[in-house]
Order: sequence, then structure tokens, then C-alpha cells
Amino acid sequence: MIATLYDPKVRRVLDGMHAAADSNDPPLLARARGKQGSARTSLLDEAFIPVSPEAGRLVYTLVRGAASGTVVEFGTSFGISTIYMAAAVRDRGAGKVITTELLKSKADRAREYIRDAGLLDVVDLRVGDALETLANLEADVTVLFLDGWKELYLPLLKKLEPKLKPGAFVAADDIELFPEALKPYLDYVREPANGYVSVTFPIGDAVEVSTRAR
Repeated sequence: MIATLYDPKVRRVLDGMHAAADSNDPPLLARARGKQGSARTSLLDEAFIPVSPEAGRLVYTLVRGAASGTVVEFGTSFGISTIYMAAAVRDRGAGKVITTELLKSKADRAREYIRDAGLLDVVDLRVGDALETLANLEADVTVLFLDGWKELYLPLLKKLEPKLKPGAFVAADDIELFPEALKPYLDYVREPANGYVSVTFPIGDAVEVSTRAR
């Protein structure tokens, strides 16, 4: 049976979103460069800032191959990576993607894209601060995908560690784009004493994939 990722409905939505991001994001990111605070945020609020198709297939693969349990995403944006992971959840026949987005406007658009892909029934989309929206998770998380504000990667990981099953995957996007902001996170997951085995996948803007080894 063909994977949900290649279902015509899902492909149509993903291909359209990737094309829209390719057209929409470069001028916004160029205008945001060098700006700080609300000026920068207002520009990025209109940007897809998606995973690449290759990174999307990577997170699909991680979710599809993971043990049964909950998939958690930090940073929904417009929902491209959410759709890749939801397709994997559909194919493995169990679980749900819990995804969280700070901005209601982005979450509303993401919900429509996910609905158009026919995957809304396997997605729990939460709106607000991830440290609050993810506070009530059960201890059955098998995949955690980090793709929101980079300064929150490490605090959020530490908060959710008690919820990770042994062998859970943690994937962090944009490793090459934000090396300084992500240095504390990378130092943490690359230190064996902290209980992870970690490797960088050089696709898209680079994805750090770590497994909870204890």
C-alpha cells in the first residue's frame, strides 16, 4: 500500500505549501535581517519558515519507525512539518501529533492546511506558549520535533524529558542557521552523560537527531 505521504491529496497540499514558501519567505526574511523585537517578529509572523522536503521526509521516517506513543512538535508555523508527521502517524495506525504554535493566526492557517490534507483527525493543535500548552503531556512521547524559537529548545527539552520514552527520538531543526543560539542545546544533547546519542543530518538547514539512550 502506498504511504500516506504520497497520497495525491497530501502531495497537493505539501507541494503547494512548499511552492508558496519559496515565493513568500525570501523577501520577508531579507527584510527581517538585522531587525530586532516587534519589527522582526511582525515580518516573521507572515513567513512559512518550513522544513525542506528532505527534512520533512526525515521526520516522517523518524515518526513512522518510532515506537507507538505521542509525537510532539514545538513550532507549528503553517503546518508543513506537522503534515509530514501526521502522515506517518496515519501510516503506523496509532498515536497522535500534538503540535503547538504561539500565534493564533498561524495556527488557524495551519489547521486549514492540515484539514485540506485530510489529516486533522490525528493532530491536536494547541495555541500558546509551548511551556504551558505542553505541560500536561503523558509520559509516552516517542518523537519530539523542535522547530520554534531557538532559545527555547533546551528549556523545553529539559521540561519534557520525564515524558520521553527510552529510545525516543528528539529532532532539532535549523542547526546551521542559528549556531550561536543553539550552542547550549547542542552541547547538552552531545554530552553522553546527559543520556543522548546524537548525530547531525546535513539536509535542509541541518537537523540534529538525538535518541534518548536511557
